[in-house]
Amino acid sequence: MAKVLIVCEQRDGKIKKATYELLGASAAAGNETHALLMGEGVTAAAKDLGQYGAKTVHVADHATLKFYTGEAYALAVAQAVKTLSPEIVLASHTPSGKDLMPRVAAKVGVGLASDCTALTFSGAKLVVRRPVYSGKATAEVEFIGAGPAMATVRGNTFSVPKPDASKSADVATIAVDFGSLKTKVIEVVKGNSERPDVAEAAIVISGGRALKSAENFKVIEEIADTLGAAVGASRAAVDAGYRPHRDQVGQTGKVVSPALYIACGISGAIQHLAGMRTSKTIVAINTDAEAPIFQIADYGVVGDLFAVCPVLKDEFKKAKES
Repeated sequence: MAKVLIVCEQRDGKIKKATYELLGASAAAGNETHALLMGEGVTAAAKDLGQYGAKTVHVADHATLKFYTGEAYALAVAQAVKTLSPEIVLASHTPSGKDLMPRVAAKVGVGLASDCTALTFSGAKLVVRRPVYSGKATAEVEFIGAGPAMATVRGNTFSVPKPDASKSADVATIAVDFGSLKTKVIEVVKGNSERPDVAEAAIVISGGRALKSAENFKVIEEIADTLGAAVGASRAAVDAGYRPHRDQVGQTGKVVSPALYIACGISGAIQHLAGMRTSKTIVAINTDAEAPIFQIADYGVVGDLFAVCPVLKDEFKKAKES
């Protein structure tokens, strides 16, 4: 059994789904699971984490942590690691997690395995698997030397555990010495999208350059609205101005691992495959039967997306209604 510290991620006081995944995975392995929750006014959110597997929730509630900054958050995590002495530290491989954890590892003086898609707990040791060569292979990584093993884990790698209302966590306060910070976030301007983020959604429907215009993405959006899915895009579609960069799936965009990924008019360039090939089920729609996307797809439809997508939408509606 290992002492594991999960670095929680929250936005506006709401815990991100990926945090629950990590808590559940650690607790299911029988570890002594601790959670670190940072922000301003987040103490109330700490109580529910025990239902997902946390034994103790350590809260750093401070005005300096209202908005995420790598400098302040890295100080908080590094000080918590030194105080709590966990054997393993895990965080989500989100945009903030990718920025935060290398900083923490540098401060603590240990290595970091990033973008992991599998974890194996063996006593106080951790073994991970992570994609290499744009996802063409995976590497098994062991941690050597003193200090905690640190890793970031791709979202949707684990399922969210069912909350157990009979369980509760102890809540402890952590004081952070911020010293003299060099950076401060003054304001965060939020996007106006009401759809789920592609990096967190259980279902992602992405379109490529074959959609020919931003207006034609409505064909995909109608399916997404039916399924409650996120809408993604290939780099080619984003470069053409059809979708904003926040929707880009791929090595230079967001890495996703949903339960269902539907690729519409995407040929399957290597950088796109690197961002979605760990999806649980992949459906590809393309007019080119030799498109690389079909090599990793579980189901493939050779056809015009403008003819196939409306049929899919109708069938999904029927299935939902029944």
